[in-house]
Amino acid sequence: MSNEKDFLGTEPVGKLLLKLALPTVAAQIINMLYNIVDRIYIGHIPEVGAMALTGVGVCMPLIMIVAAFAALVSTGGAPRATIFMGKGDKESAEKTLGNCFLMQILVSLGLTAILLIWNRDFLMAFGASENTIEYGVKYMNIYAVGTIFVQLTLGMNAFITAQGFAKTGMLSVLIGAIANIILDPIFIFGFDMGVEGAALATIISQALSCIWVLSFLFGKKTLLKIKKCHLGLKANIILPSLALGLSVFIMQASESIISVCFNSSLLKYGGDIAVGAMTILTSVMQFAMLPLQGLGQGAQPIISYNYGAGNAGRVKSAFKLLLKASLSYAIILWLGIMLFPQIFASLFTTDAALLDFTKTALRIYMAALFLFGIQMACQMTFTALGKAKASIAVAVTRKFILLIPLIYIMPQILKNDQTMAVYLSEPIADILAVTFTAILFVFQFKKAIAEITKKSEVSA
Repeated sequence: MSNEKDFLGTEPVGKLLLKLALPTVAAQIINMLYNIVDRIYIGHIPEVGAMALTGVGVCMPLIMIVAAFAALVSTGGAPRATIFMGKGDKESAEKTLGNCFLMQILVSLGLTAILLIWNRDFLMAFGASENTIEYGVKYMNIYAVGTIFVQLTLGMNAFITAQGFAKTGMLSVLIGAIANIILDPIFIFGFDMGVEGAALATIISQALSCIWVLSFLFGKKTLLKIKKCHLGLKANIILPSLALGLSVFIMQASESIISVCFNSSLLKYGGDIAVGAMTILTSVMQFAMLPLQGLGQGAQPIISYNYGAGNAGRVKSAFKLLLKASLSYAIILWLGIMLFPQIFASLFTTDAALLDFTKTALRIYMAALFLFGIQMACQMTFTALGKAKASIAVAVTRKFILLIPLIYIMPQILKNDQTMAVYLSEPIADILAVTFTAILFVFQFKKAIAEITKKSEVSA
């Protein structure tokens, strides 16, 4: 492999992380704006804006599940491809790329059929009413047709970033976001298509991003190319990729389940204002997590490549730098929320009662955010090292073993303020999860470093 292609193994780790992380952080933020702008336009549809926004809002769990399936394939396949690159095994890396490409297409076809046939039933189960269901169905009928563009854009873009082309990966998201911002008002208001116009703008935007992604992976600039000879599914290639991506799939898909659990408990103990505050809290949390996810995605190619190449020193340096950056960001953000919760809450509402309620809830819900830099750094490194079992264990423990039971247990313990007790379940789950993750990581990381050190000594 030439020096030009070996930059993941030769450039200074700090410079490399900065070069790769900045575009991935930017891509995450752009992706969030993508969804926010969509909702702003829908909310301003004359006369029916509020109902339309509610109807489309109920679609979010389904859209999150579509994205989760893209992550199932890509977040496992991309690190494995990078590890093979580090080992100098380009053939296996391209086989992984080809298998994941075909799997994304097959998954897309299955999801499209399911969403077209049963989207009304799903939307009613997720909380749509007779007043809002038609808006949701109209949106999902069009969105479902573009599922393949969403899957291929999200899924294959991970393989661009995993090769170290972070700027190209960011442009993939930027193209779709700009197109969506331009097309939304044209279709929604100009052509008077309402929510159907919003859905059409979304899938056209995703199609443009998809064309960009695939033209790169089929083109000359990519290190790994999609080739016809690698499109046949091989169990020894695709199954380990799916196993490694399962933890991220669980994390993303479970968000809809957790949202239902939180909202049902809060409605019971605190009414509509508590549910409204929860919408703000989760929005702040998601936006807060984007830079942490971007940092992890920027570090992944460095860790995966050097792990595959047997360079223990660079793996350790990359992780330490990732941990410091993640922890520093989490602490600074935590301090900002603790000191100025009203600023964060006011981004989403001007209602005085909701603002006052949310300020207190935000401090409780985000109480352990300063530790989350550790959680994300360790979790992303598990994936980068190809440690599927550990990655799955961490995801399942935080969401299913800890958080969901605590949502129902805490109000029974703190009966004097059961609403705030529901919010308190989040930081308690975070503290316990970070402790478990850190202990597991110490053992797994030492084991991984020892393995590649031994291999390097043998080969030397």
